[in-house]
Amino acid sequence: MRQNKSLLFVTGTRADFGKIEPLARAAVLHGFEVSFFVTGMHMMHSYGLTKLEVQRLPDVTVHEFLNQRPGDPQDVILAKTMLGFSDFVVENKPDLVLVHGDRVEAMACALVCATNYIKCAHIEGGEVSGTIDEVFRHCNSKLAYCHFVSSKSAGKRVQALGEAHDSIHIIGSPELDFHAQPSGFTIDEVRAHYQIDPSDYGICILHPVTSETNIMEQQASDLFQALKSSGKYFVVIRPNNDPGSEDIITVIDALPKSQFKVIPSMSFGRFSELLKNAACIVGNSSAGVREAPFLGVPSLDVGSRQSDRAFGVSITKVDAEQQDEIARFLQQNWHNRHPRQTEFGHGNATQKFIHILKSDAFWLRSMQKYFNDFAP
Repeated sequence: MRQNKSLLFVTGTRADFGKIEPLARAAVLHGFEVSFFVTGMHMMHSYGLTKLEVQRLPDVTVHEFLNQRPGDPQDVILAKTMLGFSDFVVENKPDLVLVHGDRVEAMACALVCATNYIKCAHIEGGEVSGTIDEVFRHCNSKLAYCHFVSSKSAGKRVQALGEAHDSIHIIGSPELDFHAQPSGFTIDEVRAHYQIDPSDYGICILHPVTSETNIMEQQASDLFQALKSSGKYFVVIRPNNDPGSEDIITVIDALPKSQFKVIPSMSFGRFSELLKNAACIVGNSSAGVREAPFLGVPSLDVGSRQSDRAFGVSITKVDAEQQDEIARFLQQNWHNRHPRQTEFGHGNATQKFIHILKSDAFWLRSMQKYFNDFAP
């Protein structure tokens, strides 16, 4: 195999970048040509202009594309991203495009790859959540040439979609590789950087659920009222830019600054250190059902966004209006550490990823897709 094959990673949010950064770094170290197509929330000042995090990666090429204005609906973002990405890949001709998860930017790029016969790898397909995100995620899997999944159950779901067994590679969640190592920061450095005054804190991240936009403000109001009543201090990270985010931000902006530290976005290293030292994490971020159990941090999963995605002794599931249950969780689980859970890997996804990319069989598979019947 020609070692210097070109890999193009697509990233639209701080969250997916944290998951694909370890893979990109490993690919660079093993002689691959690595570039990034940066778009989505990364390009927006209101979300911390996180494209700067991508630019700091050594030995990679970064291409930026502004695919939206505030308030654009997702179908418009899909169309804009397809146009921009199509122009880009026709000129640059990557050997492999890598998209992650369930974002509309990932689906746009996967569609462009499928219609132009460009190899596309889908990272973390086969997950379930029950919202429109799940629809996007399964679409990405059907469009992709191959799949790097996080667990055996995810692999089975991708196979149930009709994907060939030899196209599915179980590597675990790449971000766990990062969390398994020292973050590069001390917790005192992180707290000083973001002016987080107390050393005893929880984390709250509440993202919009696109199928529940009419009630997101009420859900946010219910959740933050319960957190406020607890008297405990929380670091709040602003939600992503899906429809409904403005309603959540309205509630967040009214929170008392003495009890809630609101941060637009965090670098992945600093977030990792913050999470490792948190008393708990509350909300509906995937960090609560994936990274937190891996680190043994108790998590309160609120609402439907992560429905059926993960279960474990460190995860408690509630609805936002269940004020008494939220209060009980905070009282009983604050700083209550759990054994490491490894449902989504052991922190060695990058090793498995590179081993697969160095295989001739990976690159020689036919791009012609067939539906493969699967008996579970």
